[in-house]
Amino acid sequence: MRARSKAIFIGITGSSGKSTSASLLGHIMGAHGKVHLQVQANTIVALIRTLYKRLRRAGPVDYVVFEAGASDFGTIDAMAQMLKPDVAVVTMIRLEHVGKFRTLEAVAQEKRALVDALKPDGIAVLNCDDPLVLAMASGAKCRIATFGQAENADYRATDVGAAYPEPLRFSLRWRGGVLDLQTPFPGEQFWLPAAAAVATALELGAPPEKVAARLASFDPLPNRCKVQQVEGGPQFLVDTAKAPWHSIDIALDMMAKAKAGRKRIVLGQISDYVGSTRKYATAYGIARDIADEVIYTGDNAHRSRASQADRDSGRFTELRTPKEVSDHIKRTAVPGELILLKSSSNLHLERIALAWTHDVRCWIPACGKKEGCQACGLYEVPFEEHKSFLANRRLEHRRRRFGWLFGGLGLTRRS
Repeated sequence: MRARSKAIFIGITGSSGKSTSASLLGHIMGAHGKVHLQVQANTIVALIRTLYKRLRRAGPVDYVVFEAGASDFGTIDAMAQMLKPDVAVVTMIRLEHVGKFRTLEAVAQEKRALVDALKPDGIAVLNCDDPLVLAMASGAKCRIATFGQAENADYRATDVGAAYPEPLRFSLRWRGGVLDLQTPFPGEQFWLPAAAAVATALELGAPPEKVAARLASFDPLPNRCKVQQVEGGPQFLVDTAKAPWHSIDIALDMMAKAKAGRKRIVLGQISDYVGSTRKYATAYGIARDIADEVIYTGDNAHRSRASQADRDSGRFTELRTPKEVSDHIKRTAVPGELILLKSSSNLHLERIALAWTHDVRCWIPACGKKEGCQACGLYEVPFEEHKSFLANRRLEHRRRRFGWLFGGLGLTRRS
């Protein structure tokens, strides 16, 4: 399928920002051709399965934008050798999957495989603010385009600012001039994936004015700092797709800059951490100075080291399950308050926000599913009934399918 395809294949990797960069780039390039986008399901098995099925059904496409995730040594290289990207985008290098990679340099080496796979007419779009990403330009056979806030960036982001409810705005300075960009994102940290996507689109020849318009119309991904406003109730910043240690202070800084009469922070599981006791306590110390109430949930909720005075005053609340947090927020919510939900995906804290607009009945603390509750779609079904519900749904689908088939044959015979 890859050998027959005439599409431009664009691979995006990095420790953070790749899903948003890929989705935004797919949205931008959708104004210039037919795009197949694959995000989040970013392992080689998922890429092979879904790309083959979807490309076969969709027919010819102009662009394939895929996210490449690294879970072990050699995973990026396997994807690159199979998909043979024409463009490679690298967002940043951080220490994730600590148990496998151990060092930043090892992570960078793994991500570099996407750049090394490019042919001489390919393009590598690199974050020049990250030395480990910029180092990938050394020895590369392809054309290099850099983005970042550094003065020597080919696509330089300046005047970056956001303070929720005011969304992110920034200017991008490049050889074609200056683009003043307005985004739908609630925090300043999104300048990086936005700049990566915009720089790549411009390198591919997309008209600047259309790039800016498509960026402004983008709908952010669920559970990645997605805003959910409840009429007559609270406002949620739902950031529950992942929570590596390096992203915790970024989310908390976004809350510090946000404008709201009352702020609450719900923190669940921190992923890829070393020294959990210290880091949960450090996170609480920062969050305490920002929010009116900090709520810890999950198996590590006891690691906050919150003082008894904070517990007694309600400044800190420890609740072990998402259902307990949801009930607590329902009882104490104030209209217009801003609540950050921050956790790795295993706790599915997005259910706390969903419970304001849906009858959430699946409250198992950890279901084992990696996909978000919106993608799963079974949050209104008790977890213990999921298996029977899905079996009945498949049976009903077959009944409708074969009922139509046999009904059609019957009509043919009678006629």
